[in-house]
Amino acid sequence: MEASISPHGARPHPPHGAAAWFRRGELVNMLTTPVIYAQLVPFLLLDVFVTFYQWTCFPVYGIARVPRRRYFVMDRHHLPYLTAYEKMNCAFCAYANGVLGYVREVTARTEQYWCPIRHATPRPNPHRRYERFFQYGDAAAYHQGLVTKREQLRRVVSHGKQRRRVSGGPRRV
Repeated sequence: MEASISPHGARPHPPHGAAAWFRRGELVNMLTTPVIYAQLVPFLLLDVFVTFYQWTCFPVYGIARVPRRRYFVMDRHHLPYLTAYEKMNCAFCAYANGVLGYVREVTARTEQYWCPIRHATPRPNPHRRYERFFQYGDAAAYHQGLVTKREQLRRVVSHGKQRRRVSGGPRRV
């Protein structure tokens, strides 16, 4: 049975039913679902603890907070050709990838504040701030430029506006 293409270019979902489900090999996917969804607890804990960390510590250090909502895109549930099970899977992946993107930016800002030095060994897929870090072993640049690197965090662009400190101390929010 061939599925036709809808006028919007989206392929409708294959036929439903137990026989079709087994033919597609979905049983193996369903059996591994508990392993996948067991990750939800660590992701939730990571999300909560990193959010608490940045809300508590970033104002003390004068670091602009990471706007959490920018990292979470939940829109696939609007796709009519997905089953409820597929929509649930998409929601999990969107949340997990949102948490990881958010945490990556929080830790990138933390690294820029505390230790903006590149590693001796190249890193695969470094965060966007990494290229501006000091070269490994360049003590003079580190000691001369650390204050500047930290000051850059106080002027992080957030929602199209540059944030600036008014006083000489850490920014209080």
